Amino acid sequence: MNDLDLFSDSDPHGDRGYARGPDPRRGRRAGRQRQRRRRRSGSAAFLFAMAFLVAVVGTGGVLGVAWVDQRLHPPDYEGQGSGAVTVQIKDGDSGSTIAATLLSHEVVKSTRAFVSVYGKNPKAAGIQPGFYQMRKRMSSSSAMALLLDPKARAGNQIIIPEGLRAVQVAQQLSKKTGIPVREFQRVITRPTGLGLPPYAKGKIEGYLWPGQYNLNPNASAREILKSMVDRFNQFAQQSDLAGRAQRAKLQPGTVITMASLIQAESGRPDDMPKISRVIYNRLRHKPVPMFLKFDSTTLYGLNKYGIVASNEDIKSKNRYNTYNYGGLPPGAISNPGEKAIDAVIEPEEGDWLFFVATDPKNRITEYAADEQEFNRLRQKLNQYLAQNGGN
Repeated sequence: MNDLDLFSDSDPHGDRGYARGPDPRRGRRAGRQRQRRRRRSGSAAFLFAMAFLVAVVGTGGVLGVAWVDQRLHPPDYEGQGSGAVTVQIKDGDSGSTIAATLLSHEVVKSTRAFVSVYGKNPKAAGIQPGFYQMRKRMSSSSAMALLLDPKARAGNQIIIPEGLRAVQVAQQLSKKTGIPVREFQRVITRPTGLGLPPYAKGKIEGYLWPGQYNLNPNASAREILKSMVDRFNQFAQQSDLAGRAQRAKLQPGTVITMASLIQAESGRPDDMPKISRVIYNRLRHKPVPMFLKFDSTTLYGLNKYGIVASNEDIKSKNRYNTYNYGGLPPGAISNPGEKAIDAVIEPEEGDWLFFVATDPKNRITEYAADEQEFNRLRQKLNQYLAQNGGN
């Protein structure tokens, strides 16, 4: 038996079965079946693709229409709203900024709706900074009308003039807000958490920035005083107070102390650089420095007010008595403004050693370079006081 004989029993047809090959009719039938399956699969894929395309286009169309509708008709509340909420509009706020503020307080439903109303109202630019008593869930047009209504503004606008002492600031703030003076005084005594600069050395005097304020009707005494210190810090940063003081070979705290003296002693802004020069000339006098002998500092230390310190006043031992202590007082005696601070940095040239407010009513101050001229000016002031009263 050879190797070929091993396969003889496995194929009953022998060599003839292999010689015939596949049936051609069976192949044609299989081909037609494969074509029908491909056509059915292609049709199903086409139908699925069309269904998906319709779904996508349909959804996109709905979203597109919704997007256009939102652009043309942004979400907005209806009516006058209800409840109460205090909203602050700051100086320089744009329409979009105001809209964002109103949205954050739930006054309006969308910024776009309010901006649309804002842009169509020619009076919109007339909205004043301040605190407004608004309502929640107002229509944008109602919110705009309220912002343009002066009655909606909280009546807590106040102007704090330059040169007031901290206790005087407290009195004015109390009168405006109804908060008891003692609450302001408590903060003045312990001014923690107000953000005072390090060179203030924990004292608030000198760092309550004068100017116009729109007081939050819901704020506490501490929050109000902190807003004034914040304004000082803002000025100090913007004006580079520390850098200017360094170039003048002064500490920032020294600048504020000197500025407070200048503010308290000057009658007019034009006097400030001259009074600044008097301070420098007295403190740098040769062969020995001169005492300042300022009535304003002496009276401050005694918690008194007036133009001239009495003989009894100048004998006092308080550290602010510049008749008895050389150099500057230990801190500011008032809250100075920008011009007084500038005068410290840029004093006017001159050899004056004295100045006298010879006509306080008309804010006239005169200057002298020697003691003889000073005595003449002092006599002039005494005559004024004799005729007009006061000290």
